[in-house]
Amino acid sequence: MAAKLNSCFLSHGLIGLNTKHSNLCSADFSRNHHRLLPASCKIRQRNLSSQPKKRQVKKTSPKKLRIDANLEPDGEADVEFGNALINGVSSSKQESIHQNDLNNEVNKEVNGNNLDNFPMLDNKTLMLPSPRHNSAIITQLDSTKMSHTDDIGVNHNSLASSLCVSCNNTHITLHMNILSLMLVFGHILDVLLLNQARIRALEDLEKILQEKEALQRQINALELKVAETDAKIKVAAEEKIQVELLQDQLEKLRKESSKSDAEEVQETSGNEDPHLLNSDLYSLSKDLDSLKAENVSLKDNIISLRAELSNVSITDERVPSQEKERSYLLSTVKDLECKLATSQEDVTKLSTLQYEYNNLSEKVQKLQALLDNATKQAEHAILVLQQNQELRKKVEKLEESLSEANDFRMSTEKMQQYNELMQQKVKLLEERLERSDEEINSYIHMYQESMKEFQDTLNHLKQENEERATEGPVNDMPWEFWSQMLLMIDGWLLEKKLSSNDADMLREMVWKRDRSVCDVYLECKEMTEREMLAKFLSLTSASTRSALHVIHIAAEMAPVAKVGGLGDVVTGLGKALQKKGHLVEIILPKYDCMQYDLIHNLRALDVEVESYFDGQLYKNKIWIGTVEGLPVYFVEPYHPDKFFWRGQFYGENDDFKRFSFFSRAALELLLQAGKKPDIIHCHDWQTAFVAPLYWDLYASKGLNSARICFTCHNFEYQGTAPAPELASCGLDVYQLNRPDRMQDNSAHDRINAVKGAVVFSNIVTTVSPTYAQEVRSPEGGRGLHSTLNSHSKKFIGILNGIDTDTWNPSTDSRIEVQYNSSDLQGKAANKQALRRRLGLLLSDSTRPLVACQQFLIAAISSFLVEQIGCITRLVPQKGVHLIRHAIYRTIELGGQFVLLGSSPVHHIQREFEGIASQFQNDDNVRLILKYDELLSRSIYAASDIFIIPSIFEPCGLTQMIAMRYGAIPIARKTGGLNDSVFDVDDETIPPEFRNGFTFLSPDEQGFNGALDRAIQYYKNDRESWEHLVQKVMNMDFSWESSAEQYEELYVKSVTRARAAKRA
Repeated sequence: MAAKLNSCFLSHGLIGLNTKHSNLCSADFSRNHHRLLPASCKIRQRNLSSQPKKRQVKKTSPKKLRIDANLEPDGEADVEFGNALINGVSSSKQESIHQNDLNNEVNKEVNGNNLDNFPMLDNKTLMLPSPRHNSAIITQLDSTKMSHTDDIGVNHNSLASSLCVSCNNTHITLHMNILSLMLVFGHILDVLLLNQARIRALEDLEKILQEKEALQRQINALELKVAETDAKIKVAAEEKIQVELLQDQLEKLRKESSKSDAEEVQETSGNEDPHLLNSDLYSLSKDLDSLKAENVSLKDNIISLRAELSNVSITDERVPSQEKERSYLLSTVKDLECKLATSQEDVTKLSTLQYEYNNLSEKVQKLQALLDNATKQAEHAILVLQQNQELRKKVEKLEESLSEANDFRMSTEKMQQYNELMQQKVKLLEERLERSDEEINSYIHMYQESMKEFQDTLNHLKQENEERATEGPVNDMPWEFWSQMLLMIDGWLLEKKLSSNDADMLREMVWKRDRSVCDVYLECKEMTEREMLAKFLSLTSASTRSALHVIHIAAEMAPVAKVGGLGDVVTGLGKALQKKGHLVEIILPKYDCMQYDLIHNLRALDVEVESYFDGQLYKNKIWIGTVEGLPVYFVEPYHPDKFFWRGQFYGENDDFKRFSFFSRAALELLLQAGKKPDIIHCHDWQTAFVAPLYWDLYASKGLNSARICFTCHNFEYQGTAPAPELASCGLDVYQLNRPDRMQDNSAHDRINAVKGAVVFSNIVTTVSPTYAQEVRSPEGGRGLHSTLNSHSKKFIGILNGIDTDTWNPSTDSRIEVQYNSSDLQGKAANKQALRRRLGLLLSDSTRPLVACQQFLIAAISSFLVEQIGCITRLVPQKGVHLIRHAIYRTIELGGQFVLLGSSPVHHIQREFEGIASQFQNDDNVRLILKYDELLSRSIYAASDIFIIPSIFEPCGLTQMIAMRYGAIPIARKTGGLNDSVFDVDDETIPPEFRNGFTFLSPDEQGFNGALDRAIQYYKNDRESWEHLVQKVMNMDFSWESSAEQYEELYVKSVTRARAAKRA
């Protein structure tokens, strides 16, 4: 019964009653106005609300009531419903008594009520179903009551029968309460309909006032037209008078002209010559013709004036009709004013209705409370029914178990018969088993012989496996051999000649330096490409990856495309990771100014990768080759702006577009090649776009296996640009130009590429621990300190290393004499060679030699004369004022100075050119204002002291290279210099780590203290100096330790990512 009630209320809502003169309104009880709800809806709302307070009714003025033109009932069913409902109510004596009590209570309170607090009802309020549905409710109630009584009787359960009786009583009371509420709502609807009728009267009044205003405007327009016609009539009358005067004058002129012609003819006929008469007549005829023409024009004017006069007469005739219309409109306006007065009286009566409205709202609250009680009873009835249903289910289960027990009895009898048959069969089987024992014994004997053979073969296989294990991976082949093989496999994959799974398996075999793939590659050198493919495919088998796949996306790589330390880091870190067994690949732009002779096996793939930029797709040609044994991909864009055919690496006005294009093209290459790297490592702002591009665009496309590592080598260069330029590479400017993403911290209309990489990368590193601390301060962070502090958990400083194979004085063929830490005579020979080359004084061995270059700072000395070298970029960061001071100070202390380098800052370049001309004829100073790689190596090998007076230095490789070649550094304690150079006089540092001379204050006094101590140490204690040189040459500044730190970061990040995926 409860289920049927709920479904009925859900589908139809509460039932209202209406007369012939009333309209139906509907109220949406699910809105936030806390309006009345049907029983089932009310139950839901009570469950959702945790407050026990009564629902509050909103106050609305009559002006806010919605006017609905469609207030007629929906068919005859709604009108007939009232009679059916009344009949249904009168059928029960108990229900009629309850109804009368409620109606008396409502009538007492309705008399003085106003409508201020009643909720606003629109055309969706109180949806009342037809009486057929109401009668269906009553019949459903009766039928449900009977059905439940029958069901409980069948179960023969005393508890169920008592529950059924209480349930029926509850449903009867609930039914009575609902029917009484329906009648009360009928009375409320009558009052609301009366209110709406009065509101319609107000609307009619507003329409009448609008029509009055429109008529008044028409009257004003007609008055203007009458005034215009009066003016036109006056003008026409004046013109008519003028025409009459002109006609009179014309008649007079005609008469005068005829008289004058006759008199002149008579006077001249006897006296003048006929020729003169003819001429006079000719002139008179001309004058007459002109007068005639004027007469014709005057006639035309008169005709036009007459036409206008006729129009004026027509307008005169229309004036009386317009005046009649005006009088009629005035009378209508007076009628409207009367109606307005009467409507205003009606408005005054609305105040009484408002009072009634307030009383009715209070009545509704009381009814709402009654409805709440009814819903509680309904919920209780539902619980009783649910318990009844559960009891019925238990009885059904018991009946089922009883039937199963009966079936089991039948089955046991059959099982006994079956067991007897089985015993007979077992006897037969035992006889057969005895017969088969002999056969089994023979089989056992044969099995023992076969096991011996199997053991022999197994031992043989073990021996073969042990022999293969002793062979191990192929370590005698150069890394370039394996890189070429990897590039060949990737080329086949990009050219669609190899599946991605097979390519992954072959790559893994190459990473492990498997002997089988090495042998196949050596065998296939003379074969065709198809035969090579077949050979390699035969090697593919399931294997597990034990190494990481790391891809560097960078703008530089030493030695083919090097501007600063970034190129050295990419090559050095890549080679160190490769030695540890990881697969390392590099992606570079294909500059036109690269050193192509240092790229081995450079070739273009027969494939073009398309990438998006500026709203369209551009093709990119992919080149492959090996550099320093590392596989490298070169991206050559087919863009009309020729992004990387400019003759230089950086310094173009559109660098932001160039490198954002390259970043997206590099990711597109990885996606189309089907690569699944573990780490994508991007460097500096030029490839900082990789991080947001990867997570915003490419992770959802399937390139989602990698973790992003970003290394910023110098936070002074952050790649800022106007925000709209970010859209060129396909990133969403609106989403990324936000303070927590890529918006520049100092200019909100610009985006910051380095900031975006910091935010979107999984690992963020810089090039030394001290520099990592410096950039987190406002002075060193260049505006990014707040971003770095908020992402400090993933930010770390790792000191760079150097490629000890490239920078090795014992194998460096570009210096005069090779040497090592145990043979320092070669260093002295390199110093003398440099002096001869530069024309410095050779005879005075007691003078120190000081040198300075654009990219590196070095110091050169002999046993008696110190030579200080400097190879650096002459920019303010490098402490230019201290380099200038070092020249003069070294001469004062009796040394020689060499400077190699130039400056992109014009006034600094001119200043040092002036210094060079000043010391042009000096035998102890040489300034070479350019960069020369061969000369820089000679300065490293020849210098005794190497100065690095940088104001700030993220890492600096100069001091490490100088120590590798036996030059003692003088460095300021900042950035990576503070992490790699430790003062020989600092007792807080262990002796084994003391390797140079340091100063803190970036001024001349601080620099003098370090330089003076270094030269005095060199002059006064030669033996200790040599020990210091040997110690710094043996220090390990290789990439081994740095690569281990990067490897640890990589593994942790990849492990966390894989664990998150498994979770």
